Amino acid sequence: MSFKVSVQLSLLMFFQFFIWGAWFVTMGTFLSQEFNSSGSELSLAYETQSIGAIIAPFIIGLIADKYFAAQKVLGTIHLFGAFLLYNAGISENFSFFYPYILIYMLLYMPTLALANSVAFRQMKDPSKEFAPIRIFGSIGWIIAGLLIGYFSWESLNTLKNTFYMSSFISLILGVYSFTLPNTPPIIEKNKNKTISEIIGLDALKLLNDKAYLVFFIASILICIPLAFYYQHANQFLNEIGMEAAAAKMTLGQISEVLFLSLLPFFIKRFGFKSTLIVGILAWGLRYLLFSLGADGINSWMLILGIVLHGICYDFFFVSGQIYTNLKCKPEYKSSAQGLITLATYGLGMLIGFRIAGYLTDLYVITDGHDWEKIWIQPSIFSFVILILFIFTFRNEQIETKNL
Repeated sequence: MSFKVSVQLSLLMFFQFFIWGAWFVTMGTFLSQEFNSSGSELSLAYETQSIGAIIAPFIIGLIADKYFAAQKVLGTIHLFGAFLLYNAGISENFSFFYPYILIYMLLYMPTLALANSVAFRQMKDPSKEFAPIRIFGSIGWIIAGLLIGYFSWESLNTLKNTFYMSSFISLILGVYSFTLPNTPPIIEKNKNKTISEIIGLDALKLLNDKAYLVFFIASILICIPLAFYYQHANQFLNEIGMEAAAAKMTLGQISEVLFLSLLPFFIKRFGFKSTLIVGILAWGLRYLLFSLGADGINSWMLILGIVLHGICYDFFFVSGQIYTNLKCKPEYKSSAQGLITLATYGLGMLIGFRIAGYLTDLYVITDGHDWEKIWIQPSIFSFVILILFIFTFRNEQIETKNL
């Protein structure tokens, strides 16, 4: 891969995740400040991500893989996305806001796979070349959060600016995408993919393996408490008075980058079971710290809970993607990754967002929410999953020499 293409793909990842991080993290705070939205309305807004994750394989499988070059589909979606994000920002109530964000996420979630497709098709050895490119996505997310903190949009109740900023960058990425290396369809127009191939059902063969079945179920279950963080963490931190909460939350992405470099060593040294256990344990500890620090006095607990994001995400989700890749046969590796994404970001988080919204409404108090009681519940749930996983997941030797 030439230096020019490397720079092009790095910018693609930077813009792709800047757009998402610029509004998604603070949307719960925006909705509560701007529209005085309930927890149920917040869950509806965040569920759009899960709905998009479920729909994404159909868009990629039926359109991008067969009829149009990936970079052209990517550019068209982001141009339309700029229009949708801008209108979400100028919405005067939740009823007007919701349709724009729903349509946007139905279109945005497929762009994650499209961006990866454009990148992978330019690489000779993706296992070595992709990580240095993908890290610019995390940098984009971090920069977006730092800008929100720098401009004090949370404390000034002007978070609608996050949608304007995302809209502007989406417009830039939309135009920029058409300059990316050509990535034509990989399936002949006269060759049809079955529905099972499109959504990854051929990878269901993996579930015949008891160890993988336990992992698969645990992945869905752990996404239920995961949804609490995405939906309510920023709202929680702002409500208890943390300044520049979005900027401080970027410590989670910085942690993610750092722990990602340690992950291959940890898997080789301790195996997948220990790695996955550490990831689940980190989720339980994070929410326990949030519950204990909900009074805002022990702010170090909150910061530590944010920093744990790197372990939570890398040691369970990234190691899980690696585990899936190593467990399945070459002919359905892509389908297997699509299936685990649909199950986690789709089904698991869809359930989680709904439960999180219900509990947040349940614990409304005079001056906000009883966050101590809210956060202790996903903590307990995570620890229950941890105990069940320890006793049901069978450790096994898997060849990891290429990690």
